[in-house]
Amino acid sequence: MIEVATFGAGCFWGVESAFRQLAGVVATTVGFMGGHVENPSYQQVCTHETGHVEVVQVEFDTEKVSYEELLDAFWECHDPTQVNRQGWDIGDQYRSVIFFHTPRQKELATRSKAELTASGKYKKPIATSIEPAQEFYKAEEYHQQYYEKKGIAPACNVK
Repeated sequence: MIEVATFGAGCFWGVESAFRQLAGVVATTVGFMGGHVENPSYQQVCTHETGHVEVVQVEFDTEKVSYEELLDAFWECHDPTQVNRQGWDIGDQYRSVIFFHTPRQKELATRSKAELTASGKYKKPIATSIEPAQEFYKAEEYHQQYYEKKGIAPACNVK
């Protein structure tokens, strides 16, 4: 069965690249979620006036990869203790967030965050929010699979 998951973890180019490596991920789309402006452009989101987050929407085959495995990849591809930034990328569009599409996703995301917190892996608190999915707006085409199109190694990830 194909399900959808949406994650914000900094620059969407690197996050998308990380998820595309997972067997069972059938499609990824970068875009924006969580703001108050309809169909924002990348330039609008960069003004910090739309409230949107750069996100990756992941379509995955639940028979080949679990939502829990997607959560593991999410935690590993960024620093979830940073607020409104990832590495050199600073701004509210880079905040760490899990947008859940079902009650089960909310439950699993909440449990996963609690387990990561309890593990003591990070000295600072986990800043990741867990929020209901909102309208997804696809980013401009040149952002889609950016590293693959450019033929370069991913550089956005801070880990």
